[in-house]
Amino acid sequence: MPGEKSPGELNATQGSLLGFLFDGPKTGWDLLHEIEGGLSRFWNVTPSHVYRELRTLQDRRLVTAGRTGVRDRRPFTITAAGKKAFKQWIAQEPGPEQIRNPLLITLWFGRHLDEGTLAKFLDSNRKVHAERLRHYTGITAGDEHTGAVLAFGIAYEKAVIAWIDDLTSSPRTAPVGAGTRHG
Repeated sequence: MPGEKSPGELNATQGSLLGFLFDGPKTGWDLLHEIEGGLSRFWNVTPSHVYRELRTLQDRRLVTAGRTGVRDRRPFTITAAGKKAFKQWIAQEPGPEQIRNPLLITLWFGRHLDEGTLAKFLDSNRKVHAERLRHYTGITAGDEHTGAVLAFGIAYEKAVIAWIDDLTSSPRTAPVGAGTRHG
């Protein structure tokens, strides 16, 4: 049919959901819990997005929904076509990353804020990243691949903390955020 996607044409959320289902049936709640346990900081997925994509995967016959169980939760199972689509998707070159960090937007326009407000924002962000670092160091990797993702998360959080520390402790000729004006 015109406009229909081939089984291998998955968006990243669909592909990741199939990846989680590859090891066995899971409910939407199970998937959200598993995503929150580690992948959520690297790939933002909302509950409504998970359930919408599960319906799409079901419509495309890449997953099947089981019987509704406790708390109206339905387990989803990846089909043979879903496994094939996942293998095609995972073998494709990943697209480029896109950094989405609200603090960077605030710093870009930091010249419009006083130093105390910027310092407060930097301090609160440092605390968030320190908590994420504690979270990542507390996760046990299931294999070397998830371990590589966790290692990235740990390195990233350490880098952000060091960057914030540098911004807040280095002597400057201009206030934080008042650097070079960009196009």
